[in-house]
Amino acid sequence: MPTTPVTDGWPDAPGDTALTIHVPEADPLVRTGSRAHVTVLYPFLPLSLTDAGTDAELRALFTAAPPFTCTFSEVRRWPGVVYLHPSPADPFRALTKSLRELRPEAVPYRGIFGDEGLDPHLTLASGAGTDALPSAAFERHLPLRAEIRSVRLIVTDGPGTGWRDVVDYPLRGD
Repeated sequence: MPTTPVTDGWPDAPGDTALTIHVPEADPLVRTGSRAHVTVLYPFLPLSLTDAGTDAELRALFTAAPPFTCTFSEVRRWPGVVYLHPSPADPFRALTKSLRELRPEAVPYRGIFGDEGLDPHLTLASGAGTDALPSAAFERHLPLRAEIRSVRLIVTDGPGTGWRDVVDYPLRGD
């Protein structure tokens, strides 16, 4: 759980990457200006430090992980954040743990929330006015069931530019 709300957004820099799982079923509920997703690891390595070797490591890691199904049926809150909790959350945690073992220098959320980062979550809204949003606005669309079949490496060109896909890594359980 965050210890303090983040009001100025994340300190994204050009070339920052993240590994995320897109959850299209929740796109209509998200009020952040981004696609619905669960972050597996943010930030990962700067794009300038990723190469064919990094790609091969990620492909092997994700290919070994099986696809899974999760349900989002519970709206939760942190100060300034409304999010959905995935059930089960352990497959997301396992992916993050594997990535942290592979690349220990990639500290979740730059260490703002400790070395372990945050529990798996799908942010619906954040920032000013979020605490006043009624949970019922989201709950009436729940539960959402999602088939988790891949992890995406995404990159930003800096603050205000959004994020774009770089590569999609399938989960296969090989």
